[in-house]
Amino acid sequence: MKLNTGKSHKNRVAFIVIISLSLLVTLASFTGVFDYLEFKIYDLRVNLFAESAPASEEIVVVLLDQQSLDWAKNERGWSWPWPRKAYAEFVEYMKEAGAKSVAFDMLFTEASVHRNARQEDIINDAAENLEQVRSLVSEGRLGEADSRFREIAGSLRDLSAGGDDAAFVQAEKDFGRVVQAVFFSTGSGSVSSWPGELGKPLFELSGFEALHPLYDRLSGNEGEIRAQFPIEELKNAAGILGSVTGWPDFDGTIRRANLFTLFDNRAVPGLSTASLLVAGHDTKLVYDPEKHLVHWGDYTIPVDRKGRCILRYRGSLDRYYPYFMDQVLRSAESHAQGEEPELLPGDFKDKYVFFGLYAPGLYDIFATPISATYPGVGVHITMLDNILNGDFIRESPLAIDLLLVLTVIVLTGILGLYPGKIAVSVTGTFLVLILLTCLGLAAYDKFNLWLPMIAPFTGIVLAFITTSLYNYATEGSQKRFIKSAFSRYLAPSVIEQIISDPSKLNLGGQKLEMTAIFTDIQRFSSISEVLQKEYADEGPKVLVNLLNLYLTEMSNIVLNNQGTIDKYEGDAIIAFFGAPLWTERHAILACRSAIQMKKRELELREEIMKSDGPFSAPLNKLIEKNVIRAERPLYTRLGINSGDMVVGNMGTPNKMDYTIMGNAVNLAARLEGVNKQYDTGGILISEYTRNKIGDEFIVRSLSRVTVVGINTPLRLYELLAIRDEASAETLDMVKIWEQGFASYEKKEFAEAEKIFAELYRKDSGDGVAKLYMDRCEKYTGTRHDWDCVDNLTEK
Repeated sequence: MKLNTGKSHKNRVAFIVIISLSLLVTLASFTGVFDYLEFKIYDLRVNLFAESAPASEEIVVVLLDQQSLDWAKNERGWSWPWPRKAYAEFVEYMKEAGAKSVAFDMLFTEASVHRNARQEDIINDAAENLEQVRSLVSEGRLGEADSRFREIAGSLRDLSAGGDDAAFVQAEKDFGRVVQAVFFSTGSGSVSSWPGELGKPLFELSGFEALHPLYDRLSGNEGEIRAQFPIEELKNAAGILGSVTGWPDFDGTIRRANLFTLFDNRAVPGLSTASLLVAGHDTKLVYDPEKHLVHWGDYTIPVDRKGRCILRYRGSLDRYYPYFMDQVLRSAESHAQGEEPELLPGDFKDKYVFFGLYAPGLYDIFATPISATYPGVGVHITMLDNILNGDFIRESPLAIDLLLVLTVIVLTGILGLYPGKIAVSVTGTFLVLILLTCLGLAAYDKFNLWLPMIAPFTGIVLAFITTSLYNYATEGSQKRFIKSAFSRYLAPSVIEQIISDPSKLNLGGQKLEMTAIFTDIQRFSSISEVLQKEYADEGPKVLVNLLNLYLTEMSNIVLNNQGTIDKYEGDAIIAFFGAPLWTERHAILACRSAIQMKKRELELREEIMKSDGPFSAPLNKLIEKNVIRAERPLYTRLGINSGDMVVGNMGTPNKMDYTIMGNAVNLAARLEGVNKQYDTGGILISEYTRNKIGDEFIVRSLSRVTVVGINTPLRLYELLAIRDEASAETLDMVKIWEQGFASYEKKEFAEAEKIFAELYRKDSGDGVAKLYMDRCEKYTGTRHDWDCVDNLTEK
C-alpha cells in the first residue's frame, strides 16, 4: 500500500506555502513584530564576539572610582565633589604627556563649591567694607559710600575670576584640546538655542537633508530640545563641546550612536567625534543615501536607515586597561617634583583620553548589549574605537533580508513535503536552523553585518509546522494502517522505520554484520505429546496458553534489547540484532538478552507451578513422567552467532516477512542444538560472537568443533553471566576451568581430569565439567593423533 497525493498537487501546495509564508513573515518583519526578539538575539551575538576584535590602542580611559575618592579624602582632604583644581592637574599632566585630546564624560553645569584662601580673604574684606558703606550712607557721605561700593564689586569680580574654577579654566586654555560635555534633552536643560558667540568647531553637513527630520527628534521623544552647557568659563575655554546624549532603541538598550546631534540647525559632534575634531580632523561630513555611508575625511562610516552608527562593542572597559584618577594625580605630583611617576607621560602620548566617573552612585548607567549597567563613557569610547578601526556593524540590505526569508522557507518546505520521511524532515529543518545560526554569527564576526535571524527563524518554524500538518492530513492514514497491520509481528523500531519510509515494504535486502539467536525448549515435543494424551480436552488449550506465556516473556526481553523477532517455529524463537537499526553492540545486546531469558525462565517456574494455577496439575504430571525437571520445568537452549547476514523483506508482494538468511544464521541454529551434546547450562556462543562482546560477560572456553554443514573448525564458548552480575563462585569456577581446559588442549589429560573432577565435585549439576572429566579419564594413558576438534554429526 502506498498513499500518493500526486507530484503536481504537492508542487501546488509547496508554491502556496512558500508564497503565503514569505508574505506573512515579510509583513510581520516590516511592522516591527520581530524587533524585540531580534534585538535580544543580536545582543547574544554582540556578547559572543565582543572580545574577538582588538580594542584600539589609541584610546585611554581614566576613571574616577571609589578607590580614588578614598585616596583623595585621606591624602588631600577632598570630599565629593572634588575641587576643580583636581581636573586642572589632570589636564595639565595630559598636556605634558602629549595626549591628542581629553574628553570629559561629566557635566560641569555649576560653579565649584570649593573656595581657596584668597577667596576667603576677599569675602571677609567685602563684609567689613559693606559695614563701612552702611556707616557712610547713614552719615550722608554718599560719594565716599559709592566709591567704597565700587571697590567691593571689583573684589567680588576678582573672586569669580580667581575661584576654584579658574585653575581648570586656565588648564583648558593652555592645552587647547579639551572636550567638555553638553547634554541635549526634551525633559531638562535651560538653553534652547546655540550661543551665537560660541566659536567652537561644528560639523558641516552635506547630503543629510533626508535625515534632518530624524535628527530633529531625540529617540522618538517629541518636544523642544534644550541643552545643558558647562558653566560659562569652562564652556568658553574648552577646545570643543561634545554631545553626551544617548540614543537607545525602543527597549532602552543603546546599540547605536550618532556622529552628531542636530540642535538649533547646528550639527554638534558627539563626545567621540569631538575628540577627533579637536585633534584637528576635518569638519565636513558627506552622506551617501544610496549606500548609507558617511564620508568623513579618510573615514568611511556605515549608518543604518536612520543615519545612526551601529556599534561593535568590545566588551567591558577592562579591554582598554583603564587608569584611575588617583594614579594620574599621584603621577602628576611626582613628575612635577622630578620623581619617576607611577604612570609615565608616554602612557598618554598621542592618545585620545576619556575621563569618566566609575564610583558607585556617581557614574551614569546605560543598558547596552554588554550589560544592563554599562558605564556611559564606554559608549563614547566604543564609538571612537569603531571609527578608528573602521568596523561598525552594518545593516544587511532589504533585498538580502527578503532573499534569506524566501530561501529558508523554500528549503524547509521542500524538506517537509518531498522526502516523505519525518526523520529527514526534522533533521533537515534542524540543519537549516543550524546553518542560519552559523550564517548570522559569521556575518557578524567576519563581515560586521547584522543579519536578521528572527524573521527567517519564524519562516522555518511556520514552514515546518505547515508541511507537517499537511503530511499528517494526507499521509497519516497510510502510517496508521502500517502500524496497525504490523505491530503484532515486528519490533517497534522496525515499524517506526517502515512508517518513516514505506518503501521498505518492497522486496529486497541488504548485507549487514549482525547477531542471530535461536532458542528451543528442551523436550517440548514430549511435553506436547503427553499433555494431549493425558488431557484430551484441555491439553491443547493448556499447551497453547503455556507456550504463549513463555513466548511473550522471552520475546519482550528480545524487543527490550533492540532485537527483532524474525519468526516463531513452534516453541522456538528466531531473533536477530543489528537490523533494521544497526548498532555495533548487536552481539552484546544478543548476549544480554540470552542471560536475561535464562533468568526469566527460572522466575517463570514460580508462576506456572503455583498450586492453584492452571498449569500446576499438567506440569506435575509431566514431572511425574520424567518429561521435565521440577527445578526447571521449561528449559531453554540458545545458540548465538555473529557475522554477515542478508536481511530484508522477503516473500511475495502480498505476503512478506522481514527476515534473515546466510551461513552465519545457519551456524546460530546449529549451536542451539549443540548445547545438548555438551550438556551446557543453556547458552552457546561462537568465537565470532565472543570476539564482539569484549569483557562484559563471563564465558568459559569449550572445544573447537565442526558442525553439520560447516566444515571450518570454530571455537565454542558457554555464556554464563553478565560480568557485573556474576557471583564470586562463578568467577572462581571460570578461572579454574580455564586452567584445566588449557591442560586438556595440551593433551595433559591426567592433570585436566583432576581439575574437571574438582569442579564437578563442587557442582554436580555442571554437565560440561562431567563431560570433559569423562573424556580425560578415557584418554589418559593413551596415544592418538586427535587434534582436539570435535566433529559434531548431529543437528
